[in-house]
Amino acid sequence: MRELLQTRRLFVVVLALGLFILAARNVTDPDVWWHLRTGQLMLQNHAVFHSDPYSFTKAGQPWVDHEWLSQILIFGLYRVGGWGGLIAGFAAVTAAAFLIVFLRCPGRPYVAGAITTWGALASVPCWGVRPQMLTLLLASVFLLILERSAKRPVLLWWAPLLMLLWVNLHAGCAVGIAFLLVFLAGEALDAAVGYRETPNLTGRPRNLCLALIACLAVVPLNPYGTKLYRYPLETIHSRAMLAYIGEWLSPNFHSSMYAATLLMMLAVLVAPALSPRRLHARELLLLAMTMYAALRSVRHIPIFVLVAVPLLSAMIQARLEESGKAGIFGFSLRPLTQTKMAVNALLLAGFVIFSAIRFRYVMGRQAESEVHEFPAAAAAVLAKTPAPGPLLNHYNWGGYFIWKLYPEDKVFIDGRADLYGDRFMDDFASTYHLTGPSWRASLDSWSIRTVVLPPDAPLVTALQSMPEWKTTFADRQAVILTRTR
Repeated sequence: MRELLQTRRLFVVVLALGLFILAARNVTDPDVWWHLRTGQLMLQNHAVFHSDPYSFTKAGQPWVDHEWLSQILIFGLYRVGGWGGLIAGFAAVTAAAFLIVFLRCPGRPYVAGAITTWGALASVPCWGVRPQMLTLLLASVFLLILERSAKRPVLLWWAPLLMLLWVNLHAGCAVGIAFLLVFLAGEALDAAVGYRETPNLTGRPRNLCLALIACLAVVPLNPYGTKLYRYPLETIHSRAMLAYIGEWLSPNFHSSMYAATLLMMLAVLVAPALSPRRLHARELLLLAMTMYAALRSVRHIPIFVLVAVPLLSAMIQARLEESGKAGIFGFSLRPLTQTKMAVNALLLAGFVIFSAIRFRYVMGRQAESEVHEFPAAAAAVLAKTPAPGPLLNHYNWGGYFIWKLYPEDKVFIDGRADLYGDRFMDDFASTYHLTGPSWRASLDSWSIRTVVLPPDAPLVTALQSMPEWKTTFADRQAVILTRTR
């Protein structure tokens, strides 16, 4: 206990608890519902899915469920611990990812802790109970391995093992391949200008090449084989996903939720001019690649943060050392007195109590969050008195209906935009927003008899003015309309 109460260790514990509580948030991701159902069915059937079981619009179409192992984990946590298990499990994953970032930061712990917290706040909008958090953790570990392997080359052989796990958890494993390529390119550029971060690294490019080949070789070791080579590329080039899905849009810097992200991007641009710390080619390439990705899509902001935080910490530390102020951010090396030990114990106890109260508060709001974000009452009505099908639903509600109504009812669309494709997404958007003369095409071609959409949906307004459509349920969250003839 005395060792835990050492100021440095106490600081790390408090940072870890702070990150955990920051990451503990209500389950509101619209995809979590079909992840739960898929994990449940895979465990029941002892098989993964290769075709779509949930929709009537794409029934039987080939489906690359690249998150299959994540879904088993998600349902397993839910079955064992309910919503609390899911929230705590993914909060721990997120906190672990940023603790590794903290470990990668050079210099004084207070500086590293402050910049790590800044990075966490910058990426908060992307956090939640979602497989992407597992990619965030593995990407953080991957960067740690690549950086530490400069002095300990044997660490590189953990990369293929991580890749084997990663490729079955999430297609974000492509991030690991990209990191390896950037490290290789950076080594080549550094060698070209005669710079070596550590002497006697003549075998470094060869080791990185071998690790890259090994990682590429294990990618097909998943239920979908070589399809995982092209799946990430197809996803990031999907025009409809970039146009319609919020997390694939560029961050809106007019919104306060991206203020920390904007400040970090600006700091990364300004800090090299103010710090004596030289950025290496690899670091410049990593920053350029991840900043571009973050500016292109919100969902890539956390990956940018993984790269930016240690580099900012290093540059700020170098600036402080040059100005002679680095010492004020260090820990005292004097022995831990009984008084200090008692104060540290009180601080630790207070933070643990606060964390427990905060987590309980989040748990207490889960039911309220579900009702606020999803059509809980409408789903209950449909479960009790099934409406005539086929049913057209809101994109963000497809997963919720899969969890609440499947297999009795199948959905029109859900969060698997990659399965539905650009043309289908365009047709749905046209119908929902009444754009173009063919907005009724989806209703007619699929013989839609029931529509469940938000009250402010343009399609709801249009159908309510038509005598053949009748409102059978309405609340502030959803409207159910059925066709009478």
